[in-house]
Amino acid sequence: MLLRTGDAMVGRVLDGFCNGLRVLLGVLMGALAIPVAMQVISRYTGIIPTYLWTEELSTFIFVWIVMIGSMVAVWDRTHFDVRVIPDATRPLPRLVQDGFVNIAILCFALIFAFYGIEYFEFGMKQKSVMMRAPMGITFISVPIAGAIWAIFSSYRLWEDIERYRNALRDARGAAA
Repeated sequence: MLLRTGDAMVGRVLDGFCNGLRVLLGVLMGALAIPVAMQVISRYTGIIPTYLWTEELSTFIFVWIVMIGSMVAVWDRTHFDVRVIPDATRPLPRLVQDGFVNIAILCFALIFAFYGIEYFEFGMKQKSVMMRAPMGITFISVPIAGAIWAIFSSYRLWEDIERYRNALRDARGAAA
């Protein structure tokens, strides 16, 4: 695919951002191991007392892992989509297939981003039971994920359109 310099730079910036998300995912997975290990050790050995806050902390971390993982999946195009017809090989049907998926993701992303703000505000009024932490800490993951999905799916849709345009240019060049 032939991209202009500015277009390629946007893709590199988004790819770098996604790589940062991958690193954050690894850090969160490592962090999740600590409260989970504490729960297992306390329940089955009695070496350390049972701390109830570890349950909440592991839930908070897990929510963030899921949301960040979904952002990475949208960028990598490994998110869940259902193909009811075989993958198209010609440019226009391929654009329609991939474009439909990206537009569907974009619609859901905008819903999550828009209504997620209200969800976050609701969460800031609540405190977790054990740690007394504001629930907004986890609730903010919804609008953030929606915004990132929207950015990533918009870029992927633009890439699909550019791939179609390049295929048309190549076909015209081969015919000439």
